[in-house]
Amino acid sequence: MKLSVNGNQAYAYTGGKPLDPSLPCVVFIHGALNDHSVWTLLARWFAHHGYSVLAVDLPGHGRSEGAVLNDIPALGAWVWQLLDAAGLSQAALVGHSMGSLIALEAAAQAPERCSQLSMLGTAYPMKVSEALLNTARDTPDRAIQMVNAFSFASWAAKPSYPGPGSWLQGGEIALKRRIQGKQTGVNLFEHDFRLCDAYAGGLEAAAKVQCPVSFILGERDQMTAPKQSQVLAEALKAKVSRLPCGHSLMAEAPDALLAALRVALA
Repeated sequence: MKLSVNGNQAYAYTGGKPLDPSLPCVVFIHGALNDHSVWTLLARWFAHHGYSVLAVDLPGHGRSEGAVLNDIPALGAWVWQLLDAAGLSQAALVGHSMGSLIALEAAAQAPERCSQLSMLGTAYPMKVSEALLNTARDTPDRAIQMVNAFSFASWAAKPSYPGPGSWLQGGEIALKRRIQGKQTGVNLFEHDFRLCDAYAGGLEAAAKVQCPVSFILGERDQMTAPKQSQVLAEALKAKVSRLPCGHSLMAEAPDALLAALRVALA
């Protein structure tokens, strides 16, 4: 689905069903150097089970046009601008990694519009090592491979998932390279990671959130270790679930994540 937001074309995947404004809406917000495709299983399940779905491409990512936005609060505001363009007044927000911070900011900026907040693979503060930031600046392809190695708890998926011959780690590398390669005016990898590193408004945002909150974390996550989310979880009074995987929950533990999210959004 294509929508006009601030004069630019924004893309959101609707899970294989036309958007129905009469249904409760779930908005999925991807992380750094990703796009809507990381949500395919979840988006399709919710779209076919009584929800309207918007799995967004953030500005400058994937199929969404326009310049990238330069801080997490601006991206939080963009989420509501996209919902306005879609004619939706309220939604549950689900964000992964950088997207979890965007979802938190959006929930704080318009608490009456956010029905539920689910933060996946999250941490606060979401600091990034100087070594990784420098590598992302100087040799982004090497940084992509570094992040990919840190994002999975195991080398192989269960047999035949998502299909015979599929390689989850190779798929994630290919996705990141594709998203990085679409931008010519900005190093998108460095940009996204610096947004995460710079965000300092998490506890102030948490104080404004009014809806139920859930955290779904990978117990073997090396990018956003579960212990790094404890203070924010307490501030949000969040229900916390842990899955047997690393940072790439959607790829590494798809069935368990779907089950946990179904409970969180029920």
